[in-house]
Amino acid sequence: MILAFGLFLITLVLIIWQPRGLSIGTTAVGGAVVALLLGIVSWQDVWEVTLIVWDATLAFIGIILLSMVLDEIGFFEWAAVKMARLSGGSGPLMFLNILLLGALVAAFFANDGAALILTPILLAKMRYLRMDAKAIFAFLMAGGFIGDAASNPLVISNLTNIVTADYFHIGFIEYMRRMFLPNLLSIAASILFLWLVFRKSIPRHVDVELLPEASTVIKNRKMFAISWWFLGILLLGYFIGDLYHIPVSLFALGGALIFLAIAAKHKATKPMMTIKSAPWHVVWFSIGLYIVVFGLKNAGLTDEIARWLLWLKSQGHAAHILGTGFLSGGLSAVMNNMPTIMVMDLAIDKTGDTFLAYANILGANLGPKMTPIGSLATLLWLHVLEKKGVKIGWGAYMKVGLIVTPPVLFVALLGLL
Repeated sequence: MILAFGLFLITLVLIIWQPRGLSIGTTAVGGAVVALLLGIVSWQDVWEVTLIVWDATLAFIGIILLSMVLDEIGFFEWAAVKMARLSGGSGPLMFLNILLLGALVAAFFANDGAALILTPILLAKMRYLRMDAKAIFAFLMAGGFIGDAASNPLVISNLTNIVTADYFHIGFIEYMRRMFLPNLLSIAASILFLWLVFRKSIPRHVDVELLPEASTVIKNRKMFAISWWFLGILLLGYFIGDLYHIPVSLFALGGALIFLAIAAKHKATKPMMTIKSAPWHVVWFSIGLYIVVFGLKNAGLTDEIARWLLWLKSQGHAAHILGTGFLSGGLSAVMNNMPTIMVMDLAIDKTGDTFLAYANILGANLGPKMTPIGSLATLLWLHVLEKKGVKIGWGAYMKVGLIVTPPVLFVALLGLL
């Protein structure tokens, strides 16, 4: 256990620290190679991990590719300007609209898409509106929070969702039906608690006339019109795929490549540049880190967690659900939600109480917001902001995360009872 946990800890630190620009994919694969050399995992484990995560990682790449093409068209900038102008100059209403936009983007383009694409757009518009530092911090923190808090409704809304749905063979429709209420509660609670924390920082009035008209930020009108039809057809494809048990990655990645080809035909993007810019390192990150995590499973960690879950079961149904969610959330905040989701999935599978998968997802999606290292989306979000000249310290981040996350997670988990 000590050797496996030590390797995991070193790998995680290097992933978060990224010394000299070391890629997270390179670090994770390096950790996996060391785990193999030390005998912590076997080649059979590597194959088992690959079977678990291949669909999720390829689907994630597809979702990000699709988001990148839509961004080049001006789709997200149009949405941001539209939502800002719909506020009519009211600061509180703009705050609400931005949170709702973040929830929509997270639902259909994943929390990582919201972090990579929407964050720089919102920052640019807030600077354009001449907001002060406190207001910018409030909008950015709220936008970053809602990206994870609202990444529960669909299988494609978060990498953790896809991994868990694949592992427990949960269909697209079944998943959506079960997570509709918890996600709705999560969004409502997030809006309430974020408003309570930031209400004094939100300006009463914002001069939205400083913003351009939404229609002027569209870079390719033909593709903009096509995109609405394409997204509708793609969503329908997910439902059809569920009926015939087709892997979600076939639609997510396949659809993204088709959309990329259409965009290239209409000269809306440079396809090879877009493909090269996609976060392919996430594939190696997922497989490599999960192999390292599998070493923790071999060392007995999942057996120990399974015992905790069975003890929670003895305390009643509510304690079982709430305890599982907060256990997943706490582990995610400390050791990142990607390894947590797999460790918890393996432990839940041992108990046979597969309905806990949904509590695990809520914990892994919301719990990470307590710390800056909790999720890949938060690390990406912080990296994007730092490149734009905005540095958010751990203290400032956790002051908000530790206040808002526990009550929102609690309310979301009530939707599973």
